[in-house]
Amino acid sequence: MTSTLYWLQGGGCGGDTWSLLNLEAPGLVEALELLGVELLWHPSLSRGSAREHRQLVEDLASGARPLDVLVVEGAVIRGPGGTGMFDTVERRPRKEIVAALARRARFVIAAGTCASFGGVSGAGEVEATGLQFDREEPGGFLGTAYRSGAGLPVVNLPGCPCHCEALAGTLAALLSGAAPDLDEWNAPLDFYGLQVHQGCLRNEYHEYRVEDADFGQRGCLFFHLGCRGPLTHGPCNKLLWNRRSSKTRVGVPCVGCTRPDFPPPHPFFRTRNIAGIPLDLPDGVDRPHYMAYKGMAAAAAPERLVARKTRI
Repeated sequence: MTSTLYWLQGGGCGGDTWSLLNLEAPGLVEALELLGVELLWHPSLSRGSAREHRQLVEDLASGARPLDVLVVEGAVIRGPGGTGMFDTVERRPRKEIVAALARRARFVIAAGTCASFGGVSGAGEVEATGLQFDREEPGGFLGTAYRSGAGLPVVNLPGCPCHCEALAGTLAALLSGAAPDLDEWNAPLDFYGLQVHQGCLRNEYHEYRVEDADFGQRGCLFFHLGCRGPLTHGPCNKLLWNRRSSKTRVGVPCVGCTRPDFPPPHPFFRTRNIAGIPLDLPDGVDRPHYMAYKGMAAAAAPERLVARKTRI
């Protein structure tokens, strides 16, 4: 049985599309064939004319053609003054198309942090929002009560961009009738149920508070260089990029791009602290116990870690 998919790009970049093109074993075309998906429209991959696209949208919105999956990449632009005219399709606010197709879709997927929470676009003045969250506030463009034709909320796949395998895996689960369990941000627990920190190869440095103050070393990136891995849930160290690497594996701090508050209002590569204690502590850790534990851990750090002799 064939399922139909329409891909809509809102405000922001096309990074989630380019991530999807990295899908391999199976590749994108083969994956769609295996899942029985008919790609009705993708703004970067489809060849139809503007008139054909206009007719397609009208048919989907009216119910003349069924729509199984609506994938939205990028934030919904509502400005200026709620008109949506900052982002239009043939002089029509794109947000109207989002609303019309969301009413018809059996499943709605927000691909990336902008579609999920507003993201980079939400930090501007274009009145951008995610589909069902406005940063950390429930609601977004479609509202908290929204449910797709299958009775599900928008399934969020945050990331800047989201990982291609998270998207393909979620799509496969939905179309097979195995709707994924979602966390408080409507993200699938299979991919967002663990911290980025949990898969980091620098964990031992973190536990003993062996800190890096500059890039290119082997210690922990959390205490000085702004790493958000202990505060961020995402698949980055579970689903490696190009099946090879991640930010922390190459010595770049996690910037927390799957978090609803991304981007933060403070510099990326600097840890905010008071007397050397980070303001933002790992999830589930209280400050008094953290201060006591980390002081003892640093004093007990093995020499091999202090000397940065552990391979990563």
